[in-house]
Amino acid sequence: MKVNLLAFDSMGARSMCTLVETADLRVLIDPGVALAPNRFGLPPHPVEVERMNAMAKRITEAAMEADVLVVSHYHYDHHDPGDLIPLEIYKNKTVLVKDPNNDINRSQGDFRAPLFLGMVKSRAGRVEAADGKSFTFGRTRISFSGAVFHGQNSALGYVIETMVESEGVKFIHTSDVEGPVHESQAAFVFREKPEIVAVDGPMTYMLGYRISKEEVDAAISNLRRMLSSGVEVLIVDHHMLRDLKFKEYIERIKEGADGVRVLTAAEYMGMPNELLEAKRKDLYKN
Repeated sequence: MKVNLLAFDSMGARSMCTLVETADLRVLIDPGVALAPNRFGLPPHPVEVERMNAMAKRITEAAMEADVLVVSHYHYDHHDPGDLIPLEIYKNKTVLVKDPNNDINRSQGDFRAPLFLGMVKSRAGRVEAADGKSFTFGRTRISFSGAVFHGQNSALGYVIETMVESEGVKFIHTSDVEGPVHESQAAFVFREKPEIVAVDGPMTYMLGYRISKEEVDAAISNLRRMLSSGVEVLIVDHHMLRDLKFKEYIERIKEGADGVRVLTAAEYMGMPNELLEAKRKDLYKN
């Protein structure tokens, strides 16, 4: 199994797009990328826009070659309604999506999901709600958690977590659990015991506003438990990589976990961390 992290916050834009290649299948998870419309009172810097466009091109190229496309929920950094990434990526593909009718908040259920699925269904070969289901393609199995909170509660809706399993190796992509703060968000990992996990870390850049110290501590506790459950590589990224102090939290997660790799998506891919959103003020200053 080959895990190719295509676009993540540690690479310069909001995304968790991942390509998983097995001996007989190519699975692309969350083909979307976006930028914070406002950070530090500033709009995206041209450097960020350039990076986002480069990521969109990378995602498009990978998606065109993929066999299965997964959409874990309907936020625009996880799917694209045809603005940056052409809808032709879905042509004749199997598309496995977050259930648009159950465990979904109003903005996604009433607008984003029906708009997106209305455009995709006429192009895709197959579109199916994936919550809690498992699908087999040759020697590869794709399984999904039930719906879990996007964050600390249901305000931002729900997401599904994706596991790709082939030839005895498991990879899990948690999508936007923002922690995981709750054990229910980590239960899929605890149960399946994958070798590799790509997790959306806690929203530490909004500490004291959108997330409390107690919730960050709970997230770190659950991440540490993942390390003791058999995870060999823990990739922590997305919301946590909007914080220039992310390394402090990485060190807390790694504490006492000898022999387990804990790193960002960029580091996993052998690239430097480029937290463009977190450095937006400096980009404008320079």
